[in-house]
Amino acid sequence: MDKLIPFSIADLAKVTNHRSGEVKFGEKMLTVPKGENCHDYLQSCPAKYALFGIPEDVGVRANYGRPGAYSAWESAIKSIANIQHNRFCKGSQIIVLGKLDVSEEMEEAKNLDFNVTADRKKLSSLVERIDKEVVHTVSCIIKSGKIPIIIGGGHNNAYGNIKGTALGLGKPINAINFDAHSDFRILEGRHSGNGFSYAYEEGFLKKYFIFGLHENYTSKNVLDILKKIEDRVTYNTYDEIKVRKEKQMFQELIKASEFIKTEAYGIEIDLDAIPDIASSAMTMSGFSVEELRQFVYFFGSHKNAAYLHICEGAPELGEEKNNHLIGKLIGYLVTDFIKSRKDIV
Repeated sequence: MDKLIPFSIADLAKVTNHRSGEVKFGEKMLTVPKGENCHDYLQSCPAKYALFGIPEDVGVRANYGRPGAYSAWESAIKSIANIQHNRFCKGSQIIVLGKLDVSEEMEEAKNLDFNVTADRKKLSSLVERIDKEVVHTVSCIIKSGKIPIIIGGGHNNAYGNIKGTALGLGKPINAINFDAHSDFRILEGRHSGNGFSYAYEEGFLKKYFIFGLHENYTSKNVLDILKKIEDRVTYNTYDEIKVRKEKQMFQELIKASEFIKTEAYGIEIDLDAIPDIASSAMTMSGFSVEELRQFVYFFGSHKNAAYLHICEGAPELGEEKNNHLIGKLIGYLVTDFIKSRKDIV
């Protein structure tokens, strides 16, 4: 984990608002002690969940999206640190590892133009560099027996999460993706729109369910591909559940669970599926925050849930006075995931 910038007890103290008579997550979450080997400490510490951030938007830029997703980690850790440590959820269940050092890739991507072919290739190569670090970090966490909770960056990081988990477990995994988009586009060089198709093509992703696909933003080509492999990759649409009312939300949760739960699976959350959440592909129509929280709780409660990834939120693109709210939403999702697993040994 050479590219991981560790988060220290002092760092936690800086983002925790201490108040008399209260105990916050920031006072109870663990960090790797200075001088300790990260991998060794991970294996021995009592925390069940390993939290880290990926402050990048290179994959979004490579997909012709609006940059800003790099800012989610900083917003999220400030909010998570200030959640109340109580009988409903305890901060001591989490070890905060820190964030991946993607500063070089971000700097190199800054002046690249998606419309220039050579620049687009360079962006994809930068995404591949980030992929390697995500794969390594996630696989180390999985091998240590912890459950990764990954925050921030573009949805390109689904590839590293899936591959890292598969390598850590020694077998392909399944995935459930709460998303307006399939992210199963053609293998044209790595970006935020093809993390799942690359993982599938390379044999790390066994079965994949896309929950709440938006019909207006899914190409005929992608739909044709999905039709051919529907025994392994399938979906429902937001429109048939919430607009036309042809399907019921709870029945669809059960159907999706039946499809993926036989193997270890990753839970992927793209915040661009929620209306008015600042992201590279912001929407005005989508599931509610409460429905998303119920989704995370439902899928987190199964023993085969292997990791949680929350991506594409971009506080930098939100209203200046309220850009902390994305971090607060991420905090809710993290604790919903942890609470869902209270009965899992």
